[in-house]
Order: sequence, then C-alpha cells, then structure tokens
Amino acid sequence: MSVRRVSLDFVSRRRPLTLVGGVLLVLGAGAVALTYVEYRSIEDRRAGLELKLQALNQHSHRDPAQEQRSAALTAEAGRIAEELGTPWTALLAELETASRDSAEIALLSVEPDHVKHHLRVTGESRDLPRILAYVQRLETSALLRYPMLESHDIKTDDPQHPVRFAMTAEWQERP
Repeated sequence: MSVRRVSLDFVSRRRPLTLVGGVLLVLGAGAVALTYVEYRSIEDRRAGLELKLQALNQHSHRDPAQEQRSAALTAEAGRIAEELGTPWTALLAELETASRDSAEIALLSVEPDHVKHHLRVTGESRDLPRILAYVQRLETSALLRYPMLESHDIKTDDPQHPVRFAMTAEWQERP
C-alpha cells in the first residue's frame, strides 16, 4: 500500500477576475447601495412620524384643572341658556294682568324652577278673597297651568293686616 501524497500550499495563486464574477460584484455592490438608501428613507420617515406623534401627544395632553374649568363653564352656559329660555316677558305680563284684574295684589317675588318649569310667586293682598280671585284668574291663563295656593298668612304686626300668600304654577313653553 502506498500513501497518497498531500500537497499543502499556503500561498494561493490568484485567478483573474472573470466577466461573470465582475458583473456579480457590481450587482452585489449596487444591491447593497440600494438597500442602504431604502433603509435611510425608512429611518427618516420613522423619525418624522415619531415627531408628529410627540407633537400630537403634547397637544392632546390633558390638564385636569383646565378640564375642570371647561366643565364649570359648560355647566354655567347651560344654566344661562335655561334662564334665557324662560319666557319672562310673557310670564310677567300674565302675572301683572292677573293682579290688575283681581284688584290690589302686590307681588313680592317670582322664583322660577327652570328644570321643572315651575314658578313660585309670593305676594300680599288686603284679604283672602282677592287672593283666591287672583289664583282663579291665573287658571284661565294660556301660559300658566295648575296655579295653586300653597299658603297664606295674615300679618298681625302690620296695622292694615295684609295677607301674605305663596302660590305655585307650571309654565308652558308655548301656549
């Protein structure tokens, strides 16, 4: 048996670059360059989107104190809108006309309840029959519904002894 000879050559011979090898080298370098350009483009777009997101987050940052002020202003605006929705001119004209028709009724206060559309009226008269005539006159009103005498009280500390009364009625938006 014979042993085969092993040849160890630590210095290689260079082969010349062939046309196919050169084309592959150029195509590979081009592919690397295009990949790098695409990568940079995507990175720039990502950075821009992050800036937009950060700006939106800063813009939409909610301040609890500001939200509380906004809620208070909204509630106040709603209350004012309800008050403006009260048909004051018609209500006061109706009450005044009824007091003239019923003779000598002095209105002391008119307090509306905007939520329930109720009106609380306090006033004075010389005697109870005039107050009852006033309430009856308001029953014929197209604007007020269900007028009701809640209480009456004779003022004994006054020398004329007027009768103070309180009544309620419900108002309608449109008669």
